[in-house]
Amino acid sequence: MSDVNLTLVEIRGRIDQLDEQIQDLINERAKCAQLVAEVKVRAGDTDANFYRPEREAQVLRKVMERNLGPLPDEEMARLFREVMSACLALEQPMRIGFLGPEGTYTHDAALKHFGHSVATVPHASIDAVFRDVEAGLAHYGVVPIENSTEGVVNYTLDLFVNSPLQICGEVELRIHHCFLSNETSLSRVTHIYAHQQTLAQCREWLDEHCKDIPRSAVSSNARAAQMAAGESGAAAIASMTAAGLYGLAILASNIEDEPDNTTRFLVIGDLSPAASGKDKTSMLLSTSNRPGGLVKLLKPLSDAGISMTRIESRPSRRGMWEYVFFVDIEGHQSTPIVAAALRSLANEAAMLKILGSYPVAVL
Repeated sequence: MSDVNLTLVEIRGRIDQLDEQIQDLINERAKCAQLVAEVKVRAGDTDANFYRPEREAQVLRKVMERNLGPLPDEEMARLFREVMSACLALEQPMRIGFLGPEGTYTHDAALKHFGHSVATVPHASIDAVFRDVEAGLAHYGVVPIENSTEGVVNYTLDLFVNSPLQICGEVELRIHHCFLSNETSLSRVTHIYAHQQTLAQCREWLDEHCKDIPRSAVSSNARAAQMAAGESGAAAIASMTAAGLYGLAILASNIEDEPDNTTRFLVIGDLSPAASGKDKTSMLLSTSNRPGGLVKLLKPLSDAGISMTRIESRPSRRGMWEYVFFVDIEGHQSTPIVAAALRSLANEAAMLKILGSYPVAVL
């Protein structure tokens, strides 16, 4: 009998059989994860890093490469991410600090990267996330670094100058803003709360649909949702996650002016991931104030054929008109070509600080 001739009862019976097999295989995978932990403990590796970002990136890339559908590659990878998250929790329950409160896009990014089987800890500021990880109160932290429409988050860059933390990974999150309220229609909204950047990212939609409604900038979109939840006539621009957390109705979805609006986040910790096969290296550079200084500084990268994917300048705060440069390049610092280029950079630079090599965002 062909598949098209199967009855509904037969199809449901097949689904039940597959569900049992999937469940058995997930538990078998979880047992293997427990064995990994036991092997490391028996070997006396009490400080073992059970979280291996390069290994997870490799697994997820393979999942997407071998996927034949009908589920899209990214959807299949997200399912595997959650399985991996649950298995890792059996080895080492992890605390992940993020820029809060709950319901921010940074919260979404943390869950996208680590899965839902971690304990996420909100913080009121980016520097508080850094301090929490530096103190060992969280295993890792997630902080915003740049937005495709609003540019770089300078405060995050500045914190790397004096922090001992490494960049362990990156997350790219497509930003979809929702218009949330306790009210049942736009006509009943009398005030709008959102983060300043979000108000800018939704300006065209707001001018068309809410032209005469006052807008107030607050510390985060999640805070905006909290305020809207407790105030009659108020609305917030925030994520779908925030709508669920704070019990708000979604009056409009995807109201951002740029449909490809994406924010990049960094995962910070004291781990130096091994090469995954598709990596980035981030660094801080400074050069003496002389003609052509920056060109000469970056020449080793050009000579080695290494692509520079980002460069940002920030005041060094050590002297007037002195700057440090935040640079991202393709490749891992352990590979021979990149390692040789970095040695040449170190000889040319007034200061070179490697912030970390880490897998390129998979999802």
